[in-house]
Amino acid sequence: MIWNQTAHFGAGAIGVIPGELVSRGFTKAFVVSDGVLIDTGVTAKVTTLLDGIGFPYEVYSDVKPNPPIEAVLHGLAAFEASGADVLIAIGGGSPQDTCKAIGIIAANPEFADVRSLEGVAATTHPSIPIIAVPTTAGTASETTINYVITDVERSRKFVCVDPHAIPIMAVVDSEMMSSAPRSLKVATGLDALTHAIEGYTTKGAWELSDLFHLKAITTIAESLLKAADGDPTAADRIALAQYIAGMGYSNVGLGLVHGMAHPLGAFYNAPHGVANGILLAPVMAFNADYTGERFRDIAVAFAVPGAAEMTLGDVRTAAVDVVAALTRDLGNPTTLREIGAKEEDLPALARAAFEDVCTGGNPREATVEQIQDLYASIY
Repeated sequence: MIWNQTAHFGAGAIGVIPGELVSRGFTKAFVVSDGVLIDTGVTAKVTTLLDGIGFPYEVYSDVKPNPPIEAVLHGLAAFEASGADVLIAIGGGSPQDTCKAIGIIAANPEFADVRSLEGVAATTHPSIPIIAVPTTAGTASETTINYVITDVERSRKFVCVDPHAIPIMAVVDSEMMSSAPRSLKVATGLDALTHAIEGYTTKGAWELSDLFHLKAITTIAESLLKAADGDPTAADRIALAQYIAGMGYSNVGLGLVHGMAHPLGAFYNAPHGVANGILLAPVMAFNADYTGERFRDIAVAFAVPGAAEMTLGDVRTAAVDVVAALTRDLGNPTTLREIGAKEEDLPALARAAFEDVCTGGNPREATVEQIQDLYASIY
């Protein structure tokens, strides 16, 4: 199992960053964030701390949603010109993933085409050191070996899996997440729930990863609605839960929900968590007969009345239903049409999903035709 060397948690945790930079002997930081976070003052919560000790840094803000290859290469050039020796990723999945790609290529320049990083790349050197500060509670990119890049030219997203990409330190501070709009809290929370449920049912799941995923499912079920509506205690719980889920799935893989969500991001720039929320319950229903007693555990984690005594068929249905109900209660879209999908694209989406690296972890094997039927059923 691979995790960060160091992690700090809780409201105000970013206060450790200056001391960590100095104690580790770094001399200049390259801060990767995005324009919205800079404009709203979120990034400044960290850079002000660096200013306070006179620690040099540069800010790179040309980060795009569903980060494209071009933004990675632009950021790489800026990093190499900066003279920095440490990266600080501040943001949700897009800044985190952009930063990981920059750090990996800077340390392994033979992968400068970016596309060669797809799958399990044979990099030989750890990334330039990364301190990851998430501003959303969902992707857990701050503790995973995964990152996702978009190939705009080929209309596809690809997953990179590399233990060398894991940040040396994660700082999970719920106050960095508090200003996010409700829609973003919903999307990222559903992303975290998808990580936990897929991580619990993926082919690679085992006893240790199960501990993380069940705890994450229970906490998200208890807290996500409250966190989305601004409850600070619930927000702190979700911030921890999404990190715990990341510790698990990063080591055992995911499944068809992610395999089907990635093409929706590539084709329509659909927010990843929104796509996961649309897909999660329908894919759970597709997988139900191939999950043993695991859906019972999910239903118990959601406190479904009588879940422990139900028949296996009934409890599987109950697990799907409670996840679907939470998705509706949160106000997430439930159809592909709502995110701009086109019916004529379904065959191409299905082929891309079938070829996605996450799909191989699904507990039930799925053909291209079955995936297309799944897309059609929620169109």
